[in-house]
Amino acid sequence: MTPYKLVYGKNFHLPIELEHRAMWAIKTLNFELSCAGERHLLDLPDLEELRMNAFDSASIYKARSKQYQEARIEKRELKEGEKILLYNSRLKLFSGKLKSRWSGPFDVVRVFPYGAIEIRGQDTNNFKVNGQRLKHYYMGDSLGSFAIMDLKDPP
Repeated sequence: MTPYKLVYGKNFHLPIELEHRAMWAIKTLNFELSCAGERHLLDLPDLEELRMNAFDSASIYKARSKQYQEARIEKRELKEGEKILLYNSRLKLFSGKLKSRWSGPFDVVRVFPYGAIEIRGQDTNNFKVNGQRLKHYYMGDSLGSFAIMDLKDPP
């Protein structure tokens, strides 16, 4: 056993040995340029077929991923007079984690094609926003009057 094999656990190969093995591989495969060129020309149609299969697979994958993505998008149809919330996307440094980024409620004044919506706040003028920045505002039941009960310790 050589010291190299004791340390690294495998035999040491000199660069000369590697070159000799490479020459041996070339001789055993019997490379001839004319035969290799003919084989290469015969393989070209297979490469074109492989390329077309890859293109078809990519287009099928693209269609499936588009269908999956469109199915996950929430369809929002807003109508005039509905109450909505507006997403506040302005970057603020050190904004609170628990602070809501939705402001409102606003009223829908007019719905334009291609997703633009004109809204009006409680005390602001009308302005247009992208429909993707809006979501429905559902008013909960009003609390109205409620009773306060004093809880006392028993005597």
